Amino acid sequence: MIDLTGIISISGQPGLFKIIAQSKNGIIVEGLADKKRLNIYASTKVSTLSDISMFTTSDDKPIEAIMTSVFEKEKGGVAVDNKADDKAIEAYFAQVLPDYDKERVYVSNMRKLFVWYNTLQTTGNLKEKEEKKEGEEKTKIAKAVDANSAARKTTTKKDGVKAKTIAGNKKTTGVRKTGTA
Repeated sequence: MIDLTGIISISGQPGLFKIIAQSKNGIIVEGLADKKRLNIYASTKVSTLSDISMFTTSDDKPIEAIMTSVFEKEKGGVAVDNKADDKAIEAYFAQVLPDYDKERVYVSNMRKLFVWYNTLQTTGNLKEKEEKKEGEEKTKIAKAVDANSAARKTTTKKDGVKAKTIAGNKKTTGVRKTGTA
């Protein structure tokens, strides 16, 4: 599947954007086409492409899967032009997603999908998700746990002698202070 994490569409702004960082009042994004950076405030309506799906006759299909179908159909090339006539757009979309809901998916939705796909294709942002193997994840987690336990320093008790902690304070082991003399 195509990886669309970190790519967003902003209401009122043309094109697609990549999230760069968080700012005090919102997020900093960079335009995929023009590489200009903008500060987008928290009150602005933002949609991540990975959260968008389209209606089908059975379940909703995520846009990542639809873009993967277009990518495989075109073999990584450009999709149909979004300015083509409505019948050509509908015919192409029916080849890519044959079970789409014809009553709830409009031609404007199809056009927007093809604009987004062509933008991602021309800017080189059509990347496939890397499937992590289960064994690799377990070894990475084990290495992280080992590194974390090695970094943590523990104090040990030696024959009833008080051990020093990292801050230099003496630690008494097994002695409870009751507050009375």
